[in-house]
Amino acid sequence: MNWNIRGRLGLMMFLEYFIWGGWYVTFTTWLSQTLHFSGTQSGVAAGATAIGAMVSPFFVGLVADRFFATQRLLAVLHGLGGVVLYLASRQTEFTGLYSLVLLYCLFYMPTMALTNSLAFRQMRDPQTEFGPIRVLGTLGWIVAGLLIGTLRIESTAMPMRIAAGCSILMGLYCLTLPDTPPMSRTSKVTLASIFPIEAVKLLGERSMAVFAIASFLICIPLQFYYAFTNPFLNEIGVVNAAGKMSGGQMSELFCMLLIPWFFRRLGVKYMLVAGMSAWTLRYLLFAYGNPGSRVWMLWAGILLHGICYDFFFVTGQIYIDRKASKALRAAAQGLITFLTYGAGMFVGSWISGAVVQHYASSATTHDWPAIWLVPAIGAAVILVLFLVTFSERKKGLVAEAELAPQTAP
Repeated sequence: MNWNIRGRLGLMMFLEYFIWGGWYVTFTTWLSQTLHFSGTQSGVAAGATAIGAMVSPFFVGLVADRFFATQRLLAVLHGLGGVVLYLASRQTEFTGLYSLVLLYCLFYMPTMALTNSLAFRQMRDPQTEFGPIRVLGTLGWIVAGLLIGTLRIESTAMPMRIAAGCSILMGLYCLTLPDTPPMSRTSKVTLASIFPIEAVKLLGERSMAVFAIASFLICIPLQFYYAFTNPFLNEIGVVNAAGKMSGGQMSELFCMLLIPWFFRRLGVKYMLVAGMSAWTLRYLLFAYGNPGSRVWMLWAGILLHGICYDFFFVTGQIYIDRKASKALRAAAQGLITFLTYGAGMFVGSWISGAVVQHYASSATTHDWPAIWLVPAIGAAVILVLFLVTFSERKKGLVAEAELAPQTAP
């Protein structure tokens, strides 16, 4: 793959995740502090991405892989998504705003799989070429956070409008990407073509079943972080909260480099345990930190994102890749994504919103220590259950030369 293609794909990834990081991190801050939505409403609105994640595998499998060139479909989805996101930014009532945000997420969430698919199709050796390109997506998320935090527009609709403009720009840019025609025009469209029964049968093995259940459950406390960290930091008086939160993505990049070293020493089980332990510790740090003498606890909680995400989710991706046969790897990854970023975060959005609402004394005042203790206890219980039920005796699950995990925000 020549450097021209590398650069074009890298810019594609940068814009893809700049868009998401541009509006999502501060979304609930705007909802709660400016529009005065309840915690339940804010949590449900933030969970619209989970519905998009559940629909995405079906859309990509039934439509994108069979009928349209990927770059053209990306252009349409981002173009329409930009318009819808801008319209959502002008809403002040929950029903209208939620409807438009949900529609936007149905446009946006499939584009993450489509950008990956387009990139893979241009590569000769995805294992070595994809990582350096995909990491620019995380850089896009970081830049978005630094920009919005520096401009001090976290509690306004401007982040959504910036993301909307970038989405329209991305739609135009996608028309310049290499032609990537559909690969399965003649194949029959069935549900089994998305989640083959053989991939589902992988859950019949105890270790895979325990991993799948734990992945679903851990995404429930996970949604507390994604939906309510920025409102929390803003409410307690942390300046440039969005910029400081981008430190989590910076730590993610650093921890990615450590995965091969830790894998050789800890193995699959204890890498996953370390990831879940970090979630519990993070929420405890948030519960007892403050912007004064204990500000270090807030920073530590943010910087733990690298361990929280990489040690559990990236390790999990590698684990699935090694457990499933080559023909079933994509379907198995899609199934776990459905259970985690889809179903798990959807349930988490409702629970986190209800908890935040329960501990709200007003629209802009909350008992944050009590709120953060709920996901801390939840993550700890899931950790203990996983520790005593998961067993993986197979050797050689990881070959360092084969480690090419995806990063994500």
